[in-house]
Amino acid sequence: MDNVPLLSFLVLRRRCRDCGVRISWRYPAIELATAALWVLCWLEFGLSLQAVGMAVFCFLLLGLAAMDAETLLLPNAFTLPGIALGVVCSGAVCDGGWLERMRCAGISLGWATAAAALMLAIRGLYWLVRRREGMGLGDARLFAMIAAWLGPADALLVFFLAVVGAALYGVLRIGLRKGEGRTQARVPLGSFLCAAAIFAAFQGKAVVDWYLGFFG
Repeated sequence: MDNVPLLSFLVLRRRCRDCGVRISWRYPAIELATAALWVLCWLEFGLSLQAVGMAVFCFLLLGLAAMDAETLLLPNAFTLPGIALGVVCSGAVCDGGWLERMRCAGISLGWATAAAALMLAIRGLYWLVRRREGMGLGDARLFAMIAAWLGPADALLVFFLAVVGAALYGVLRIGLRKGEGRTQARVPLGSFLCAAAIFAAFQGKAVVDWYLGFFG
């Protein structure tokens, strides 16, 4: 059941053809979401290399969001190649000759490094204050990937939206709990980072420009 096309899901009435096990709704949901995001990439960026790059970026984000929500893990097999692809794509879509493209790729790598350093600093500060881990290393690698693809302004927007969303989710979960578990709730921050990054990929520039307009 590693690959469950939507048509098979409907024809087989939500059961695996081989073993008869009931198929989760998340498989067709992710396939539909992926298709919708690819269409959005085409509508937003046209038939271009940037559209292809954003489609790959959205594919990675959607997969990572689902994995973190289900397992609280962000595999290196997705985040590390995602960082590399973000650096390569930033150079490929850059206008100019090879030197300019290399410069853009280097800048992308620099922002990815800065993003990872920011998350590691927050992780270390939390540990010093609370003496326990509050953020996984996978979140740092994921944020580095997002910065490599989107740049600093959109990455900061992603961080803000993800933290607010995760905080509201955590408060809601704690409020619904009873007993000893009421004071704590494990939050898949990576899922919120991914959702915010998908939003920023399409609307990040408009939001950042709107915000900066207050200071213009």
